[in-house]
Amino acid sequence: MEVKFENVSFSYNPNTSIEKEVLKNINLIIEEGKITSIIGKSGSGKTTIAELIDFLIIPTEGKITIGENEITPKKSTLSKTKKIRKDVGLVFQFPEEQFFNMTVEDEIAFSLKYYKYKTDELKKRVLDSLTMVGLDESYLKRNPFTLSNGEKRKVAIASTLALNPKIIIFDEPTIGMDSQSKKKFISLLRKLKTRYQKTIILISHDIDFIHVLSDYIYVLDNKSIYMEGKKYDVFKRQEELENIEIKVPKMIEFSNLVKNTKGIKIGYRDNINDLIKDIYRYVK
Repeated sequence: MEVKFENVSFSYNPNTSIEKEVLKNINLIIEEGKITSIIGKSGSGKTTIAELIDFLIIPTEGKITIGENEITPKKSTLSKTKKIRKDVGLVFQFPEEQFFNMTVEDEIAFSLKYYKYKTDELKKRVLDSLTMVGLDESYLKRNPFTLSNGEKRKVAIASTLALNPKIIIFDEPTIGMDSQSKKKFISLLRKLKTRYQKTIILISHDIDFIHVLSDYIYVLDNKSIYMEGKKYDVFKRQEELENIEIKVPKMIEFSNLVKNTKGIKIGYRDNINDLIKDIYRYVK
C-alpha cells in the first residue's frame, strides 16, 4: 500500500494567536513494499508525519493518500478512520504509552477484539505475533508494565503485527534493545518486507540501523524536507547532513576516512562483513 503526501502542512491551534506550525508543504511518496526511513533532529516533525499517516491527526492543509483513502482537512469520517487504522500499524516511541491491559495476552488481543475476530483466530494471532518478535507463550499472562524496556518494545510490536497491517510505522524502535535484540529485529523487518510484502516506515535517530535497512530516506529540517533519495545518495552528502546535526553511518564515515587519509576508495557498503572483505582485499 502506497502513501502519498501532497503539499501537506500541519499546525497545532491553526488560525489562532498560539498557532504552532510543525510541518510545511511536505511532498513525499512511500512506495509499497519498501522500507522508507524518515530522519532529522528532534522536533523536525518526524513523529507528526507518523501520526498523520495513522490518522491520529489530520493535515491543516494539503492531501494525504493512503491506498485508496484520501485524508484532507475536510475529509474525516469514523468509517475511514477504522479502515486506515486497520491498514496502518503504529508502534510508538514509548511502548507503555500504547498499553491498556494488565496481561500481555490481553494487550495483544485488544485490537483484534475491537475488530471482532473470532476466539480461535484471535488466540492464534496473539501467539503467532508474540512468536514473531522472539517471545514465547510464557509471557502471555505477564503484566506488560513490569517488563524490561526491550520486552515492552517487543510486546508493542507484537500487538501491532496481530492485525496484519499493510503499512507498519516504527517510531524509534531500537530504543532499549541490546545488540543481539537489534540483529533479530533487523531480521524480522527484512522478513516482513520480503516474505509478507509489508510497507515499512522507520523513524529513528539510530543512523546505523537506518543505513542497514532503508530503501529510501527523507531528511527533515526546519519543518520541511531537506533532502531525499536512496540511502547512498543521501549519506554520501556528509557535510550537508552534518550542517543539520545528522551524522553519517559509521561504515560510511570509516570509508570516507580511509579515502581522505590513505587515498583508498573502498566503495559503498551497508554490510559490515562486506566492508571487512574489502579491507582485507586492499590490505593485501
